[in-house]
Amino acid sequence: MKRLPFLDWMRGLAVVIMIQSHTFNSFVRMDLRDGGSYVLSQFVGGMAAPLFLFMAGMTLAFQMESLERREGRRVKRWLVSLRRAGYILGIAYLFRLSNWAGSLPHANVQEITKVDILNCMGLGMAALAVLAVAPSKSRAHFAAAAGLAIAAASPVIANLNWSGVPSLIHEYLAPGLGRGRFAFFPCASYIAFGLATGTVVKRTDAGGIERLMQWSVLIGFALVFTAQYFSNVPYSIYANSSFWTDSPALILIRVGICVLMMAGAYLWTEFCAGARWSWMQTLGKTSLLVYWVHVMIVYGAWADPIKRTMNDWQAALATCALTALMVVLAALRLRYSAWRAEKRKPTALAAAQLAPAAEGFR
Repeated sequence: MKRLPFLDWMRGLAVVIMIQSHTFNSFVRMDLRDGGSYVLSQFVGGMAAPLFLFMAGMTLAFQMESLERREGRRVKRWLVSLRRAGYILGIAYLFRLSNWAGSLPHANVQEITKVDILNCMGLGMAALAVLAVAPSKSRAHFAAAAGLAIAAASPVIANLNWSGVPSLIHEYLAPGLGRGRFAFFPCASYIAFGLATGTVVKRTDAGGIERLMQWSVLIGFALVFTAQYFSNVPYSIYANSSFWTDSPALILIRVGICVLMMAGAYLWTEFCAGARWSWMQTLGKTSLLVYWVHVMIVYGAWADPIKRTMNDWQAALATCALTALMVVLAALRLRYSAWRAEKRKPTALAAAQLAPAAEGFR
């Protein structure tokens, strides 16, 4: 699958937002957390998870489009998409296990079962894998409808009586107190909207992509302002809803921002940045590795002596240093991958040259 520079840049931006949010959260002193800098860092950081989930949906859409061209059997397409979701869930638990090990000797076994963004991503992709059986022309409509349904149901699901339900199931399905930060309702809606957007992007030819981005700007602003207007209406169809945890309005505002960021990333990479090396795209191409390593650095036991000890300026410098370190790590990872690919080329070439000779013995 051909990589699109603006998507790598957009994913890299999500990585940068995530790094600064986690660094400030781990290192800033407790007495400074009511100040503007810390609050701003966490407010901006709130966009990292929606961006990652939205782009996971876009990637899933690209895979479904490619699958439809290669595989005519619908059940097979569904199983392949389901397998991808299972892979993400497996990575999620490996990540939790590594975090638990990194917290030794003060590790808590509950760290392994914590529902993090990768867990939500895997579950959401598994639920939406069924859209692989839908024809490509209608997949975007089904995905958008699924996103709206999940968003609309979120306040209802959040306020159900979960007292008799195992806490792990509650954390996977509905937002709640404590660890329930990445529940299926509402976070999976970002994946669904990303799937709808990715389907449209994938089906747009090179000549129409610029016009699509122009429409994306209009749609993005329309979503943001319309959802913001309805969020301020003094009455609601829901008996109880929390804006920052389960509000459909917040979901649509963030989806609108994601669409605007996509258009902005396209504008930057296509007309401003050119074809030169981009540290932002480098981070985007290795986002999972960077996510994994930086979390272990920022929240690992080794950092205990400096956690919650920094002022805002020190945390900002730590953010810059960690971002630079992650760029170096990402660049080395990409260089290693390129070296491995070059090393495999002679083997692949030799196999191709031997193939005609082998045919002669049949």
